[in-house]
Amino acid sequence: MSENLARSWEQSYSPSVGKQEKQTVKVHKKNWITKGEKVLYSGAGALLIAASIYVVSFASSTDTLNRELQSLEQTVQHQKVTNEGLVYEKKQLSRPERITRIAKENGLKIQDARVKQATAYHNN
Repeated sequence: MSENLARSWEQSYSPSVGKQEKQTVKVHKKNWITKGEKVLYSGAGALLIAASIYVVSFASSTDTLNRELQSLEQTVQHQKVTNEGLVYEKKQLSRPERITRIAKENGLKIQDARVKQATAYHNN
């Protein structure tokens, strides 16, 4: 009987090969970045994107202004050339020889052979 008692005691206190239970161990994986860091990085990223968009839009508006300025400068230069041409044409058309020739063609008599250039004085 002592032999049976020893075997029953051995079976109850020693783990048996066939009855072993596997225990599942949960391994807590430590996050590489904490939630607070994620919030900070997300905020910094959003600010960086917003700043980039602002810089690009500012550069675009500056470029548009520069293009408009160049267009206006070209228009002014073209108008200056046109004005200079018109001033030259005015001088050519107001030559005394031309005026006397046209006057003779239209039957006007020139009493004095000297024709003077008439200038207009504007009193402001």
